[in-house]
Amino acid sequence: MTETDLTYRREGALRGIGAPGGDLTTPQKLMIFVLSMALFGLSNIILEVIPDVSIGPIDVSVSYFVFVPLTMVALFSPFWAALGAPLGEIIFTDLLMGDFSGLAEVEGFIQMFLALYIAGTLIRNPRSRTQIWIGAITVVLIDKALSAIVDLSKVWIGLEDPEFVEGLPQSILAIEGIGLGVDILISGILFGAIPAMWLIPALHGKIEPLLGVRPRVPGEPIPGAAPKAGWFVAVAVLLAIASFFFAFLEAWDISIGAVETELLDQYGDGFLWVSVGAIVVTLGIALVLFRLYRKNQER
Repeated sequence: MTETDLTYRREGALRGIGAPGGDLTTPQKLMIFVLSMALFGLSNIILEVIPDVSIGPIDVSVSYFVFVPLTMVALFSPFWAALGAPLGEIIFTDLLMGDFSGLAEVEGFIQMFLALYIAGTLIRNPRSRTQIWIGAITVVLIDKALSAIVDLSKVWIGLEDPEFVEGLPQSILAIEGIGLGVDILISGILFGAIPAMWLIPALHGKIEPLLGVRPRVPGEPIPGAAPKAGWFVAVAVLLAIASFFFAFLEAWDISIGAVETELLDQYGDGFLWVSVGAIVVTLGIALVLFRLYRKNQER
């Protein structure tokens, strides 16, 4: 047994979760959920002030900072981290900014959840740069591929007209393929795999004990990982199909629960501080409740 394994076992035992693949407590799950929600929400707020960049007819803007949620699902429970990240985007950047599409937002939530959940499960060794690269590209591939299928379906069914771009092939299939490739390059690699392959190994074994969580050890079961079973594949496919239905709601002009006040356009970038403040308050409350729980456990 290596010295690192001994350290992990000692840390886990001190916090009552020393068994390999040991279950997390409810406060730990909640803390992982809120932390993932806050960090991904904050990263999307930063994206709001970064101008979009185009090279000729090709849009090369950043869809999201993949390395942020990827770090969470690689170090903590993939399920709870993946569940919190897309919700953080919806609450802190869409809803609070007055650009909330209502039930249509469920499409993006399901797609990003599946992408992060599967990617986090694939990273069994947080110090393996190969697995981190695979995880980063998997996030973008699943999320954007599902979005592309939705866009293609809308055109083929006749719900929307194709939006051709001058200078690119006049084929919706080619346009979606080019867009997917750009997203993988920019979001998946440049702002995903490259920073994550340094950040995740650097934080592994250091940040988890702060939440009382045993660091992930290669070869051991991962709490909250996607099960390797046929039923999970079936459920994932059903969720993907369900996301298509919510996407079609917008095409059918059904905007249940939509909020379109466009507050960011009215008050400018300074209004982003409202979302930052909401993140700080949410995270602060979660930390206080978690510390109170830890103190009660130590008594």
